Amino acid sequence: MSSNNAIVRDATERYRTERREAGESRGAFESEIKRLGGTPRVETAIRRDTAPAQVADLLSIQASEQTVIRARHMYDGERLVQLADSYVPVDVAEAASIENPDPGRGGIISRMRDAGFGQTEVVEEITLYPATATEAEAFGVEVGSNLLQITHVGYTEAGRAVEVTVHRPGPGWVLRYNAPVG
Repeated sequence: MSSNNAIVRDATERYRTERREAGESRGAFESEIKRLGGTPRVETAIRRDTAPAQVADLLSIQASEQTVIRARHMYDGERLVQLADSYVPVDVAEAASIENPDPGRGGIISRMRDAGFGQTEVVEEITLYPATATEAEAFGVEVGSNLLQITHVGYTEAGRAVEVTVHRPGPGWVLRYNAPVG
């Protein structure tokens, strides 16, 4: 990995097609972990259910509407390093075959692009929150310890939010961003 075994989540590059699809990777996480010399593994549970109110609001859908949820446990080798839940509107998920556990080369962002829902803008909000008992046990931290949450929203050129992913990385991540300066 990088210094101190940190996982570097490089938002400057991670959503570029050539990075997501490098070496047949199944998305940005797999590509990043491989590039850092790790061994990525993802366990995915897929279901249809309503999204939390904040996520439904970001997707501009009613709180009672179903979404396709891809709940992932993400590992580097045997070490759980991130929990991530993606919420996708049903029409987008069906068109892009998002309910397939193997999202194919480039992950669900590439499948959305292939189905006509290409993401042209991503907004990510980072917050601190106290670890729940489940997260504390999963990540080996104390209950209530501060953890990061990254709420990712992917928008199409028309401005439609087609994906909200709530990333909950474990300790030891480095977040890297690049912003244009005018």
